[in-house]
Amino acid sequence: MIAVLSAGAIALLVSLLGTPLFIKFLVKRNYGQFIRQDGPTAHYTKRGTPTMGGVVIIMATLLGYAAANVLAGRMPNASGLLLLFLMVGLGVIGFLDDFIKISRQRSLGLSPIAKILGQGFVGITFAVLALQFPNERYRTPASTQISFSRDLGLDLAFLGAGVGLVLFVIWANFLITAWSNAVNLTDGLDGLATGVSMLVFGAYVLLTIWQANQSCQILSLAGPRCYEVRDPRDLSIIAAAIVGACFGFLWWNASPAKIFMGDTGSLALGGALAGLSILTRTEILAAIIGGLFVLIVLSDVIQIGWFKMTGKRVFKMAPLHHHFELMGWGEVTIVIRFWIIAALFVCLGLGIFYAEWIVG
Repeated sequence: MIAVLSAGAIALLVSLLGTPLFIKFLVKRNYGQFIRQDGPTAHYTKRGTPTMGGVVIIMATLLGYAAANVLAGRMPNASGLLLLFLMVGLGVIGFLDDFIKISRQRSLGLSPIAKILGQGFVGITFAVLALQFPNERYRTPASTQISFSRDLGLDLAFLGAGVGLVLFVIWANFLITAWSNAVNLTDGLDGLATGVSMLVFGAYVLLTIWQANQSCQILSLAGPRCYEVRDPRDLSIIAAAIVGACFGFLWWNASPAKIFMGDTGSLALGGALAGLSILTRTEILAAIIGGLFVLIVLSDVIQIGWFKMTGKRVFKMAPLHHHFELMGWGEVTIVIRFWIIAALFVCLGLGIFYAEWIVG
């Protein structure tokens, strides 16, 4: 527990104190946000606001995790290193995307093909490695089974190990792409994605601590009264570090934002959420815990799909938060109400997770 608390506290301090220094660095080099001309007019005032703040979130998470391990006298485990690889890898792709946008002053960064190839390389590498590194009890960081709050028994390897690996890579990359895009779409208002991420990763801190305390490896049990997750303590430390990093960053990202996380942050956080869902065996439950992110994506899908079928729009503008902006809601009002909705989804997800354990 000391490591978890230390990771959160150190990441918070690094993010809180490091963000203003990074803002000065970006301002000095005129690395500001490019604003879409077809977006809400209120956003025009945000043009030039420093972006790529996700760099601070990533660095704070890494430093929090490393320092916590040193203070607790423990070594990193495979699951934790894989999760950080996924987070940093997608963060690098987001950084390149952001850098191209601000250096060329345009709304498009990396080409779609380059982005797909980059995300595919990171995602495939993560998925393949997640099925390696068995511990002394022959448990690997991930499983080829589809999971809800634990593995459901629906094994992707039912036709053999080779086919199972391919299907798992496809499934894992679907989750990685879905969650990274979900956080990216949510990052449209000051503090929205940062605050929601704090709540969602906070839920995973509690969830992974519970899994660590009810680990089949520690209790020498099997079945519904324990969890087959390989390294839940490592995952709880990283989740706590992400919460701390987002907490410190939110101080500067809240309205009126002094800095945006950019694709650097949104892709990294989305990747971390996807990785946590896979490594904690909560792939479907994550869609409930992160329900606000899912709603944002659905609003975009519905808008595009309905427009292509009928030529009409369901919302004034997608994603959903921009619809309420055009209805006249204030930005802060939208953000706070969306935080409340996100908190309700988090409570629902954790309630289902606990109820499953009680019933089991």
